[in-house]
Amino acid sequence: MIGLVRAELLKLSTTRLWWVMLLVTLLLIGVNLAFFIGFAGNPQGGLPALDTPEWVQFAWSAGSGGGIFVMILGVVMITSEFRYQTITGTFLTTPRRERVIAAKLFAGLIVGALFAVAVLIFTALVVIPTVMIAGGELSLGESRVPQISLGILASLALYTLFGIGLGALVRNQIAGIVGAVAWAYVIENIFLGVPALQVVGKWLPGGAARALMSIDVDTGMDANMLPAWGGALVLAGYAVVFAIVASATTVRRDIT
Repeated sequence: MIGLVRAELLKLSTTRLWWVMLLVTLLLIGVNLAFFIGFAGNPQGGLPALDTPEWVQFAWSAGSGGGIFVMILGVVMITSEFRYQTITGTFLTTPRRERVIAAKLFAGLIVGALFAVAVLIFTALVVIPTVMIAGGELSLGESRVPQISLGILASLALYTLFGIGLGALVRNQIAGIVGAVAWAYVIENIFLGVPALQVVGKWLPGGAARALMSIDVDTGMDANMLPAWGGALVLAGYAVVFAIVASATTVRRDIT
């Protein structure tokens, strides 16, 4: 199994997609952080001042925006095999398809976790100097930095599995990417943004990730959020579901 996971990581590392996605992820987070810095303390923007723990929570959670890009990466990890017909050689080399899918899932978890680490390092390099220059102090406990970091790590790893499961289901790369974008920017935003739908949205991956991070800022969603432990359980449940979908839809299908 270790050899198969290494093979999956090698396949990905020999392409330009992973570092392009990483750069785009960091660029998006950088833009969000610039917005948070520029409008900090603005009553109209509803953002806390730079030297407050609440602002640190807001800024540190910007890393969760990278979920869409690791989801797309997960889609490509499996749909590219069908697109270029390399899946045939992969299954001939390893006839037990469930082992191949398991290796892709483990590799996806590693990729998502590595992206999360890069995102958190980038966030720290921006947020910590900003708070210090503003005259504030960074209290990890008061700002809930460890908890938010854990939420980002779990959510990015989960969204990679989500992408792999979605790619295994549709097998078409374009359809998979469009579905990932629609899910992240349309479906989840609708369920998380419309008050009447938030009771459902809290059970979606995005809502569970927010609950796990438990950002203590008045966003109007507190009453419709799961507790942190509930968010963790929901995320774990989705990980199992995505793994089952990826395995079931690939093992039972004809690859020709």
